[in-house]
Amino acid sequence: MRTGTRSCVEYAVSLGAGLAVGVMYGLLRVRTPAPPLVCLVGLAGMLIGYGLLESFV
Repeated sequence: MRTGTRSCVEYAVSLGAGLAVGVMYGLLRVRTPAPPLVCLVGLAGMLIGYGLLESFV
């Protein structure tokens, strides 16, 4: 895998996967396991941690 660069395809696949899971949650009427704000903060933390790890490794 390339280091330091991301292609639009990678972002599109990630967005598509997230949308697909969201649609499935909606169709099955499953509630998210955490309130939306908590989910977003958790995802932001994951992205920041991943970015920091890539910066130093």
